[in-house]
Amino acid sequence: MSTAFAIALATIVVLSLLGLPVGHAMIAGSVLYLYAKGLDMGTAAEQLLNGMYTSYLLLAIPLFILAAEFMNSGSIMDRLLRFCNALVGRWRGGLAQVNVLQSVVFASMSGSALADAAGSGKIMQSLMTRDGKYPAAFAAALTAVSSVIGPIIPPSIPLVIYALVSDTSIGYLFLGGVIPGLLLGAVQMGLIAAVAKKRNFPVEPAIPLRELPRVTWEAFPALMMPVILLGLLYSGVTTPTEAAAAAAAYALLVSALLYRSISWGDIYRSLDRSARITISIGMLIAGALVFNYVVTVENIPKTLAAFLKGHELSPIAYLLMVNLLLLILGCFLEGTTILLVIVPVLLPTASLLGIDPVHFGVMVVVNIMIGLVTPPYGLLLFMMMKIADVPLKDLVREVLPFLWVMIGALGLITFVPGLVLFLPRLLGYKG
Repeated sequence: MSTAFAIALATIVVLSLLGLPVGHAMIAGSVLYLYAKGLDMGTAAEQLLNGMYTSYLLLAIPLFILAAEFMNSGSIMDRLLRFCNALVGRWRGGLAQVNVLQSVVFASMSGSALADAAGSGKIMQSLMTRDGKYPAAFAAALTAVSSVIGPIIPPSIPLVIYALVSDTSIGYLFLGGVIPGLLLGAVQMGLIAAVAKKRNFPVEPAIPLRELPRVTWEAFPALMMPVILLGLLYSGVTTPTEAAAAAAAYALLVSALLYRSISWGDIYRSLDRSARITISIGMLIAGALVFNYVVTVENIPKTLAAFLKGHELSPIAYLLMVNLLLLILGCFLEGTTILLVIVPVLLPTASLLGIDPVHFGVMVVVNIMIGLVTPPYGLLLFMMMKIADVPLKDLVREVLPFLWVMIGALGLITFVPGLVLFLPRLLGYKG
């Protein structure tokens, strides 16, 4: 590591700690590196503009965010919750099971853990704590951990970003995330079933089975969204970006014309919130593009690959090392930062060892999602702490059992690649 690179890293860390957005801090540190090396500082602007304005795939991010906002603004979420309650609400701890199931269903529409927690998660927190049914800390912890399923089951904003940095097929990545996402939901629901008996959680009034067809029919247009999205992708009718636009249009049409539950004011607010979220993600991507150029100039990916090759790591050992590294980094760094800065450094070695890029990408995203609920700086922990108004120590205590079963699921995803690659291979993937 050169002195210039060390100064750039120190600058990014210090500026971030002082409160400057990470994207801005990365741009500042990168410009300082170019100055210290005597390179053209205008290269920073060139890398930023080339990366941001030549990647058609990046347009999918604001469109998926907009689709989720339209879903939250209309009555779609209420209908989905009734559908989930009809399926699993009759079990002991049924409302907790509904929390996980609605995250699995909503995952096929939002692609964002934060959108899930802020939208449906806020509703579930209120329902679970009403009349003291569940402890507030448990409800908040469950809402946080169930929200991480969202960006694993397609559509997934983190998988779109991984596709951008790795040049991997977004369609096959989306397919690869389905089984791991369902696996996370299954282990969470299994833990709830065990905890519900031990802590004597309540049983919700059962919805008569004769009501199930009606409830399903009301939720059917919303449930069709992932079918339409994946159908457009794998039929070749649209590109991923066009499919994201179709998802946003479908969410708006269902809310406005079919359910008649969204006003012009709601549309404006959805556009406004989507724009704000997109700008924050866009600045982070811009900063990472410039910093990745610095990393390339410093020759860090090749140096790391040569170092690991010299130690003759097996693919299994490398995957284990990457898991440990990402779980540790996930305690401190935001997921998009890891995807844009750390993952490009790890990819050349993974390729050299013959690790499948779709398997590697899904494993990385699952890791990053677990990081959102990992103390001390898990972003979802802080969000739910504010939403639920519970102390962080109580929230962490309730999160830990879920964290262990999710890490167990991550182990299966890492060392049984078939869990990720089964569906992509079924639809023609040759990896």
